Amino acid sequence: MVILVVFILVLLPHVPCKPHINCMVRDPHNPLHEYHQLGGNIIGGITSQTFIISNSLTFVEAPPPVLFEELVYFNAKNTYHATMQLMSSKEKIVPNYICDIQNKLIAVVGGLDPLISHHIATVLDIYKIPQLIYGPAPVMNDKTTGLSFYQMSPKDALQHAGILNLLLHFKWTWIGVLISNDEYGERFVQTVFPVFTGKGICFAFIERSSKFTIVTEMYDTLHEGAKINDKIIDSKANVVVANGESYLIVYLRWLPYASERECTINKVWILTAQIELTSMVFQRTWDTDIVHGVLSFSVHSSDLPGFKTFIESKSPSSTTGDGFIRDFWQQAFGCVFLSVDGNKVDGDICTEWEVHHFLKIVSFNNSAGDKISFDQNGELVTGFDIINWIISSNQSFHRVKVGRMDPQASPDQVFTINKDAITWHNWFNQVQPISLCSESCYPGSSKKLKEGKPFCCYDCIPCPEGKFSDQKDMNACSTCTAKTYPSKTRDFCIPKFISFLSYKEPLGISLAFFALLFCLITVLVLGIFLKHHNTPIVKANNRNLAYTLLISVLLCFLSALLFIGHPKQVLCLLRQTTFGMIFSVAVSCVLAKTTTVVLAFIATKPGSRMRKWVGRSLANAIVLSCSLIQAGICTVWLVTSPPFPDVDMHSVTEEIVLECNEGSMTMFYCVLGYISFLAIISFVVAFFARKLPNSFNEAKFITFSMLVFCSVWLSFISSYPSSKGKYMVAVEIFSILASSAGLLGCIFLPKCYIIVLRPELNNREQLIRRKV
Repeated sequence: MVILVVFILVLLPHVPCKPHINCMVRDPHNPLHEYHQLGGNIIGGITSQTFIISNSLTFVEAPPPVLFEELVYFNAKNTYHATMQLMSSKEKIVPNYICDIQNKLIAVVGGLDPLISHHIATVLDIYKIPQLIYGPAPVMNDKTTGLSFYQMSPKDALQHAGILNLLLHFKWTWIGVLISNDEYGERFVQTVFPVFTGKGICFAFIERSSKFTIVTEMYDTLHEGAKINDKIIDSKANVVVANGESYLIVYLRWLPYASERECTINKVWILTAQIELTSMVFQRTWDTDIVHGVLSFSVHSSDLPGFKTFIESKSPSSTTGDGFIRDFWQQAFGCVFLSVDGNKVDGDICTEWEVHHFLKIVSFNNSAGDKISFDQNGELVTGFDIINWIISSNQSFHRVKVGRMDPQASPDQVFTINKDAITWHNWFNQVQPISLCSESCYPGSSKKLKEGKPFCCYDCIPCPEGKFSDQKDMNACSTCTAKTYPSKTRDFCIPKFISFLSYKEPLGISLAFFALLFCLITVLVLGIFLKHHNTPIVKANNRNLAYTLLISVLLCFLSALLFIGHPKQVLCLLRQTTFGMIFSVAVSCVLAKTTTVVLAFIATKPGSRMRKWVGRSLANAIVLSCSLIQAGICTVWLVTSPPFPDVDMHSVTEEIVLECNEGSMTMFYCVLGYISFLAIISFVVAFFARKLPNSFNEAKFITFSMLVFCSVWLSFISSYPSSKGKYMVAVEIFSILASSAGLLGCIFLPKCYIIVLRPELNNREQLIRRKV
């Protein structure tokens, strides 16, 4: 039966309201609303808050419409009273008693106000009479089972999703909200706030518009509207979502006049489906600029075939069976008709070119041709059209369909929008408006929230070193993969290149060149000593020990080459242990030479018992024992945690470093520490022996050599941990070359100078005669 009622309501060609029958009050300021919504059924008065459909297709009488009488229907008392009138006799209200058997009430078509619909349903439910509402569903906090109403619009959730999609499509993240100050408005905020916030939408303000039900409240309402007007103007948000009842447009058009400021509201308004272009009679000449460019949601409908022809055929002169058209004409165009008796009337005289011009510029959709059905919750199964309101220069009103929210479409077609068809408010000069609290953060930066502000308000800060952002409005910068590093602008990642100390690069070539050069010098010195092995200066202080030291120094220079080139398993195992053993031998030789000098001087004193300790056996014992201790340390290292080839992706930003992982840094520093221990002992002994007679003395030169040696390796210990990549290897090579060169230069070059350039000094007498 309900479906039949709706079907009859939509397709009814014309149901006149007889002159002797009145209808209940319904928006006298906007008769055109029902005219196009009901597909041309100009129902008597068009001013009823509820339309009553009876089985005889006539209408219940009600008081004649006046402006202030219409306002009282916004309160519960009068709504209940009017509803009880429907349930009672026409002459007198007697609850639950109707004597007229011809006009039996079978359904009620409610209005857009959900609270009024709730009041009506409370009474109708007693008699199990259904109500058809084409506004939002009433808030049912204490819902009584069985309240019968059918919602002639889709689910609110679908409309909320459509608004969200619209905001996200145009990247409007900073919006204002204007709601009605009632339960329905609060439900809207509580529903959309968490959803919108979760999708990155922030609310610049949430304002509540109050309605007045009595004239004495008008001043307070307008005063409140002035504050709302100023807040909307001052806000940086260029988009305002308005959710309320149909009369909200009347309220919006009041705002500029209520405020003392001359500024107009230049915003993009997004209106929900129940809000229509409604106005009071005295607002007809007001500026409509505030609603130009509005984007509104409307229940999806299709064009009604033949309806345009029907509308164009209507004129005040063709009033057969329709006593309402003349009243509508006068209210819509602000004119009067000549009286039948010819008496003079005040006001502009109505003409008939006028209606055709007005109706031709009206653009609307009708539900004819669409499937009408309800889901299990009594809600209409359909979608929404997105309508763009356009006000022409001659104040004509156009509704242009620019998009759709279709829940029955494929997932990628549920929301569609044709942004090129949208006409924006003149303020934006036909450029898509921007509504952001903060400008977008470009790649290479990230957002930093402003303290005490919503998350849409932020500053843009550059990405820190080592991080990047390749998209706009990143909440945080990201870290590149291990094989890439950020660009200088930090907006993308660059692949790292493989790095190791190679013979093909200048640094590797330079170090290898100096290593070979020192090797050549060492070989040359060794050759000089071998050629002049019988001279006093060579024989002094153990000739064989000098040869061992020279060979050790030569091997030290060569060991530096093990650190250059692609790190492989064998090289990683050999280079540190080889370096440690060779340097231990070299420093042990220096220690042996220093000890020999001291013992030789003591042994020359009369009655000394130290003569038996002077000789090759002591020197060899020192060298052998000191070297074996280092060999033991290296063996433990190789057995417990040996070095191995490794890849370091983090030490150097732009490089993937191929290196030898030392395995155990503790063992590595033990090897260095032992060498340093031997060097310090040699330095101390040589320092105290530096003033002994020169014929038996190398202590002065050994002191300088150990000073250089210790200085180099102390510098190494401080600089090695802070070095990265191949430069860490280069630091160790430099230390090897510098310390070895210190031994060679300080101990052997002075002797080579005498042997080669001052041979006259290379005799025993000269050496004895010279003093330190």
